[in-house]
Amino acid sequence: MTPARSPLSSVDRSRLGLRERKKIKTREAIRSATYALIKEQGYDATTIEQIADRAEVSPSTVFRYFPTKEDIVLTDEYDSLMLEELRARPAGESWMDSMRYVMQKGIDALMTEDPEVVRVRAHLAVQVPAIRSRMVESMSATGRLLRGAIAERHGLDPDSLEVRVYAMSLIGGLMEVNLYWGENDCEGDLRELLNRGMGVLEHGLPTENPSGPAHRP
Repeated sequence: MTPARSPLSSVDRSRLGLRERKKIKTREAIRSATYALIKEQGYDATTIEQIADRAEVSPSTVFRYFPTKEDIVLTDEYDSLMLEELRARPAGESWMDSMRYVMQKGIDALMTEDPEVVRVRAHLAVQVPAIRSRMVESMSATGRLLRGAIAERHGLDPDSLEVRVYAMSLIGGLMEVNLYWGENDCEGDLRELLNRGMGVLEHGLPTENPSGPAHRP
């Protein structure tokens, strides 16, 4: 199993300095070691010391890149790229269409790189309370970034109540899509589930039960 790699292409990486390329390589080594150990022995049994040993770095290096073990599973570099993509969308495009395009593009990239890792992350979010709790914190930080993009598009104050509520509604909805997918053993197309979730945010609740994998308590 390989990690959720940095989204930077080889061309993009070639433009980076040696120090930045080494940082990316170290992050990926730590992620790779973590996912391999989780596959072998489970999340709870995997320690930072084991991860460091497998990645051939010190425990302090692991903590320098990832403050907690949960961050190794959850952290990627897609937030900044998401903002770049949103800002590059046509000014006349509806906000939800822009979000739908960017999120689908992100899912395509992740599933192309390593669909197994995407599924493992979704399962861990359901099975491990510490990861789910850290996910909420992480999504909150993503929401703060999203507020800036929303405010720019609509000429609003990013700290206004309306923008804050709107941004976190989007982020909370995306988190629930991921949890729903994990709870249902990652059945179905994640892109389709994303469209269903964003449809609720855009149009409200459906008038009848939608089709899709049944919820398993």
